[in-house]
Amino acid sequence: MSPADSLVESQVRTDSREPLLSVRISAGYGGAAPVLEDVGFTLAPGEILGLVGRSGEGKSTVATAVLKLLSHKGGAATGEILFRGRNLLSLSEKEMRRIRGRDIALVPQSPIASLNPCLSVGAHFREAWDAHSEAPFREFEPRVMDLLASASLPTTGDFLRRYPAQLSVGLAQRVLIAMALVHHPALILADEPTSALDMITQSEILDLLARLNRETGTAILYISHDLLSVAALCHRVAILHERRIVECGPVARIFTAPRHPYTKQLIAAVPRNPFSAL
Repeated sequence: MSPADSLVESQVRTDSREPLLSVRISAGYGGAAPVLEDVGFTLAPGEILGLVGRSGEGKSTVATAVLKLLSHKGGAATGEILFRGRNLLSLSEKEMRRIRGRDIALVPQSPIASLNPCLSVGAHFREAWDAHSEAPFREFEPRVMDLLASASLPTTGDFLRRYPAQLSVGLAQRVLIAMALVHHPALILADEPTSALDMITQSEILDLLARLNRETGTAILYISHDLLSVAALCHRVAILHERRIVECGPVARIFTAPRHPYTKQLIAAVPRNPFSAL
């Protein structure tokens, strides 16, 4: 085991509870060079883990692998992805369909593009409900307003009748977060959920994710290249570089005493407040 692997291995298990998610995979696309090599980390129940790396480092590939959707993009993963003790990579597509959207939810980075332009907001909630429940939607419908309120969205029939083209990017992202909570998932994969947002809306979405984590206990794998948002939201952070996790630890320690050279380079690149010296 290399020194870098030892560093990660000593920090990756910081919670005494059984991990909700335990990942150790390699992945790639077609015959190209691997995108991920022996990438490993754990996520405890109720924890927010930040996965940080530059564009093209394979962050979204991790999320796609957890959802077992790499084959739809011409890719494949080997290794283990243990969710509640079950290796997701060994499950059939039928078994995975019971997990995706119910136990593991996704909040993608392109909110408008991720919503069906032909469906109203209310119809999106109906589709999300019907995908994993045999109970009629009318039994769940009263809870829709609660989910809208929890995501700081308008709780009116008029809002439910709106279509994606009538929503701002920020509203669309909140809708996706509210939809992700329909089945009380144990884990949300938030893949660059603030990358398309202005700074004020970014802050609001981060506050929303933090509040939902506190109130529902849902764990979050927060994938981002934005170190400042990771510092504001996450409990721990894993640094992805050159196809591997090179450092993993509590946010405070990573930001104040980074150990890996690449982590030090990332922290040094964080913009300083230009008004701090005034």
